[in-house]
Amino acid sequence: MIFLAGCYVSKDPLRKEVKLLQKGIIKDDTSYIYALPYENNTSHLLIQGYFSRLSHKERAALDFKMKRGTKICAARDGVVIRAKEDGDRGGWNRKYRPYGNVIVIQHTDGTRAGYWHLQHNGALVNVGDTVRKGQLIALSGKTGYTFLPHLHFIVWTFNAKGEWQQVPTHFQTAKGIKYLRPLRRYRKPNQ
Repeated sequence: MIFLAGCYVSKDPLRKEVKLLQKGIIKDDTSYIYALPYENNTSHLLIQGYFSRLSHKERAALDFKMKRGTKICAARDGVVIRAKEDGDRGGWNRKYRPYGNVIVIQHTDGTRAGYWHLQHNGALVNVGDTVRKGQLIALSGKTGYTFLPHLHFIVWTFNAKGEWQQVPTHFQTAKGIKYLRPLRRYRKPNQ
């Protein structure tokens, strides 16, 4: 068994807000409720959450542990604006970053969702395709800078200065609407 520890704390002000949202101390009734990015009636372990200590120190991103070839579904309606599937390598070294396969979907409110570490030739949609929430879009893999097969999911938008801004997301789970926390399994209900 491996234990990872660290004393690093993100200086991103969003980190504190996310922690309060996860604990239910503050409520957000205005943001979109996302579908979990995998098939109905399946569950996956969240191995890394928002601002986690391993590689998400400055990221409001989520990592779902998945076997290679697991079906990835759109978490929300939108249009595919990027699809890369030619990467054929992955590993725990920055030299593998360029090989990371990804699909990016833009939503009607201007936010974008990224689905990373997809299988080689695992994109099942193309740039310009309109996708619906729950639609099969890709197969998970282990491409790019990654320690193990998983899906890296992140949502962002652009602020008034044109800089990207991460968006913490909450999801419809079998146990209700939740901001996800690491080291817990989440089941996607029939939607």
